[in-house]
Amino acid sequence: MNTLESPEAIPTGSFRDLYDLLKPRVMWLAVFTAAVGVIIAPTQDNLFLSLIILLCISLGAGAAGVLNMWWDKEIDNVMERTSGRPLPNEKISSDDALVFGLSLSMFSVMFLGLVSNWLAAFLLGATIFFYLVVYSVFLKKTTPQNIVIGGAAGAMPPLIGWVASTGSLALEPFLLFLFIFLWTPPHFWSLAIITKEDYAKASIPMYPVLYGVEKTRKSIFTYTIILIACSQFIAFTWIGGPLFFLLSNALNVVLLLSAVKLVRPRENEGYEKERRFFKFTILYLFLYFGFLVLSSFVQTLKTGILTNWPVLF
Repeated sequence: MNTLESPEAIPTGSFRDLYDLLKPRVMWLAVFTAAVGVIIAPTQDNLFLSLIILLCISLGAGAAGVLNMWWDKEIDNVMERTSGRPLPNEKISSDDALVFGLSLSMFSVMFLGLVSNWLAAFLLGATIFFYLVVYSVFLKKTTPQNIVIGGAAGAMPPLIGWVASTGSLALEPFLLFLFIFLWTPPHFWSLAIITKEDYAKASIPMYPVLYGVEKTRKSIFTYTIILIACSQFIAFTWIGGPLFFLLSNALNVVLLLSAVKLVRPRENEGYEKERRFFKFTILYLFLYFGFLVLSSFVQTLKTGILTNWPVLF
């Protein structure tokens, strides 16, 4: 039979498959943290331009996800957790995914430079490059520190959002970057414990694969302590304040208790505590950044003028 006539010869991806290629959960997390960077930045654009900035960042984050899936197709095919993605299922071809990812990358970077500034565009482009080349190509299969170093890509959105709004760098967005950078290892290692057999099957040297579950739990606890300590810095900048200090540290107490539970001796509990810890770290990040927005809003209300919030026109 002629291959052109075979219904299985050509991938028939839907818009849903294209959307799944963007790694939507990671993308929306990046959009949220970038939005916080835009909102709390001292210089604000109008609301429409702020939304365009966030659109560019979301497309850039999605492009990084597409290119990561393109490179990791064989790995995703081996791992049970990722075998249902569009590329391993051959709903979308590798060539189409590559063109899609590169097109989104170029569009998001160039458009952000045109509507905002080229420093923000450079940072967005560097983030996509770092995630694909440094993390996916070089780090992922060569070192157990892959997610520690690679976490820098996921920590960039609030910094990019800030720079897109202000056109300049400052201490505060670097502290937001540091916060997400330190949040990434305990968040991802808890998932890696749950899926360590998958990673071992794919020959990926994740921390629990090389050093075992118990040592990984202790490392999660150590990083949690470091994260909580460094999270205090933001409270003592002008984007923090007393309200943020109180709310964020109430959140830190819960995170610390969750990390303590991970390292306590236990019998026949499986990985349920890791699952709960993993889910809570996502909520923790959202609430922490949400408290920053709330603190910013309260501070602007005190002045009587919403100077730190995007205007309509």
